[in-house]
Amino acid sequence: MRCVGTVVRGIRTPIIKENDDLATIVVDSLMAAKESEGFEFKDKDIVAITEAVVGISEGNYVTVDDVAQDLQNKFPSKNIGVVNPILSRNRFSIILKGIARGMDKITLLTSFPADEVGNGILDEDLLDKSEFNLASVISEDEYKEHFGTWIHPFTGINMIDFYRELIESEDCEVEFVFSNDIKTILDYNTDVLTCDIHTREKSTKTLKDLGANVYGLYQILTEPIGDSGHNPDFGLLGSNKATEEKLKLFPITGDKIVNEVQKRLIDITGKQIEVMVYGDGAFKDPVGKIWELADPVVSPAHTSGLVGYPNEIKLKYVSDNKFADLRGDKLKEAIKEEIKNKDADLTGQMITEGTTPRVLTDLIGSLCDLTSGSGDKGTPVIFIQGYFDNLAND
Repeated sequence: MRCVGTVVRGIRTPIIKENDDLATIVVDSLMAAKESEGFEFKDKDIVAITEAVVGISEGNYVTVDDVAQDLQNKFPSKNIGVVNPILSRNRFSIILKGIARGMDKITLLTSFPADEVGNGILDEDLLDKSEFNLASVISEDEYKEHFGTWIHPFTGINMIDFYRELIESEDCEVEFVFSNDIKTILDYNTDVLTCDIHTREKSTKTLKDLGANVYGLYQILTEPIGDSGHNPDFGLLGSNKATEEKLKLFPITGDKIVNEVQKRLIDITGKQIEVMVYGDGAFKDPVGKIWELADPVVSPAHTSGLVGYPNEIKLKYVSDNKFADLRGDKLKEAIKEEIKNKDADLTGQMITEGTTPRVLTDLIGSLCDLTSGSGDKGTPVIFIQGYFDNLAND
């Protein structure tokens, strides 16, 4: 009897640099791992590659000056409102440096008590005791008076202070406003850059419909500035700090990579192996309150076998209801038959209640992100076996 279900392995690779042949590195690393660990490839195995090494290998970088130039092209007034940036040194500080370098004045509106992905900006207990509520508009002076001493427990810094110092270091004037209504920015400026990630199209449309000259961060660097990198779909969203003057963008060659790796692995193994590129996982830390997904999507590229949603029955529900009188081997065999005979589409049926109704690549990408981590594990490739198996697969 088969005793193991899904198995996830982090695959170590050489350190990947610009212009490396990523497809060859991925395949060779998998073959080396196979020899080292003694596993065999099977149909519906999954190979996942972190977006970071895809972007690095394709050399998809932009500089702070590139960001400044594109913003000047779009906002010749050089005086803009910046709405709902995330509070992140890795994700946004270099973008903000580019904005400040290209502008004379910024009015920066941020949500509270946290940004879009859960990074805190003030003490929520103090907010509850104050004269303000979530519908308030809080000025910079009011923030300083009531909440300005707040320090983030993980980073040890106050991001408002950090962003102010960064902006002013570029000889740009800044005014902070705290509001959970993006329309508040129109009281200060009608030239607006929206920086939210997952509501990007709605927020841009809302302000545009009210007469603003508005661009989203996803519309900046969609085309190269000179010989810079770019991303036609997501612009600066999904970018990461590379140096103090350079950003690595979300990759644009993901489709080519996943199809090439899949083809090579099928040729070598004879198995139908699926391949994806993954970024941030889609999950929330209940302690730090941070929602991990700061990328515009979990998976910017994947092969066709990873399209769709899980189609699973809830074993606990079936056991407690349909087979409540069975135990042991009889129960197991009955449930296996139930799985084998389940409908091809279980959407809306009670038998699925409690399963996870999420896109497959979001689930798999989250599994990969937790496995590879964001530090020094050295496993930018994840190999998953048995993900599509169930109890009926012996």
